[in-house]
Amino acid sequence: MPEQPADSFTLANGRYVLGPAIGSGGHATVYTANDTLLGREVAIKVFTALADDADRLRLQAAEAKLVAGLNHHALTTLFDAGVDVSAPNRPQIYLVMENIPGDDLKERLRRGPLTPLQVTYLAIDLVEALHYVHENGFLHRDIKPANVLLADRDAGIRLRGKLTDFGIATIIGERTLGQTTTGTAAYLSPEQVAGASPSRASDVYALGLVLLEALTGVVEFPGTPHETLVERMRRDPAVPETLPPLLAETLRGMTARDPKKRMTLPAAANRLQRSYVDELVAAGVVGSDASGEAGRAAAARRFNVLEEPAPDAFDSVTRLAKRLLDAPVAAVSIVDADHVWHKSGNGRDVARIDRNETLCTVAVDARGTVAYPDLLAEEHLRAHPVVAGGSGIRAYAAAPLVTEDGYRIGALCVYDWRPRAFSSQQLGDLTDLAALAMREIELRLSGRRAYYGAR
Repeated sequence: MPEQPADSFTLANGRYVLGPAIGSGGHATVYTANDTLLGREVAIKVFTALADDADRLRLQAAEAKLVAGLNHHALTTLFDAGVDVSAPNRPQIYLVMENIPGDDLKERLRRGPLTPLQVTYLAIDLVEALHYVHENGFLHRDIKPANVLLADRDAGIRLRGKLTDFGIATIIGERTLGQTTTGTAAYLSPEQVAGASPSRASDVYALGLVLLEALTGVVEFPGTPHETLVERMRRDPAVPETLPPLLAETLRGMTARDPKKRMTLPAAANRLQRSYVDELVAAGVVGSDASGEAGRAAAARRFNVLEEPAPDAFDSVTRLAKRLLDAPVAAVSIVDADHVWHKSGNGRDVARIDRNETLCTVAVDARGTVAYPDLLAEEHLRAHPVVAGGSGIRAYAAAPLVTEDGYRIGALCVYDWRPRAFSSQQLGDLTDLAALAMREIELRLSGRRAYYGAR
């Protein structure tokens, strides 16, 4: 691509109009851009123009294939890829990705460190994303705060992160051309400093340092490349004693100097989920009886349906529920650790509400289909915010959404403004419809795995 003002850049015969650069590295620059065909804002990574560097061109093409084959809510999504040949002797590969409004973690930390609760939720995203990358046969090899994008959406409720920039990622076991050490010096693992090849364990170590930095606001091993490398061979990172116990345990495990003793990502994810629930209990967000909440919340998250658009089938399910149970309102709801997400709410326009301000958790906690002909007659529910807060809801019935492995991740609910009974036939229909909604969620997950696994 010839050197010219950014606002005159176009790619793919004018489909993508590039705006200002938002980041750059040794081999590529990232721009904001407008996809004129679909009318949406995107981010485009344009690799440095090449002459006869066949090896680097091969690596750039490999990155495009890598990113195209990965699909996870905590990884940046690739929309398109191509080669710009406006300068025939200097072709440039470009990747068209989702544009994440917000800062990267490096920029965010300039304003100060994050809270343990923020870091725990962010860590869950990033640990699950990195495990997904490893499961698909790749290493990241350059995990650092600048490669963690933070979404602005719902930032006041929770901090959502996406792992990005696989510029030096490789198939596990493949060596980078002419290099024995890759990555950013401040986040290299001790074994890499000693000359070992990058591994899954070295990615885990780097992510542990990034999460620790998010908590403290300072780089754990600062200084010149030589100083920072020597220091990490001498000691383990200093994990603050004031952190929640499970979070501290996770960070120590992820940053153990001996890679054989380093915590695996599945083990880290399990502890982080438990730590998150413990922190919510301590903050009074969820009740102290949430002993099995970590596993249930993890099960809900694996389906990637919390913030994603609901399947069209959910609207059909709620319409059927309203008709079969003669109810004015029906909703498919997914229960997260701290919020409930209404994925379809025929008759009620609610997307996300606090967990303690919905009746959906009643069905989840009850382990089966429930029915209340008159909520005001239920002594244990009279103080519930939905009942006591003047919502006007009198009758309620719900059937849990149960995964194949037995987790109750949400419910199909119906509401009525008048006291009324629900027949056994109606409750049976509600249970069947809840199973249908859960089956749709399971099929979507299976479909994504099959599609991206075949690419």
